Amino acid sequence: MGKVKLLLDVIGDLRSLADSLQAVADAVADNGAAEAGRTDTKEPEKAGKAGKAAKKEEKPAAKQEPEKKPLTLEEVRAVLAEKSRAGHTEEVRELLNKHGADKLSEIDPAEYAALLAEAEVL
Repeated sequence: MGKVKLLLDVIGDLRSLADSLQAVADAVADNGAAEAGRTDTKEPEKAGKAGKAAKKEEKPAAKQEPEKKPLTLEEVRAVLAEKSRAGHTEEVRELLNKHGADKLSEIDPAEYAALLAEAEVL
């Protein structure tokens, strides 16, 4: 194997590592944001029915689904990098070509959901 091939392999591994680190950083940031917004401070319950009524009113608001945030390039890249490391490199390339691009950065963000759905089948 030539030195250039070895360097290309190292570069590919570094990119995969960077994608994995980005996914971990995003997960930590999401977890930190969720904990910062959390209000688990236990207050003494109000005596009587007023305290129970207030709790009943809070539950329906908590059951509402949060709005789906649009997929980011980094999220899609992390999933595709994992699929590539799992031995599906050619299939990932075919998916990118199917969506009209040679690189993920060339794909329209509106197509990220469809691309991820197809990648999950791999």
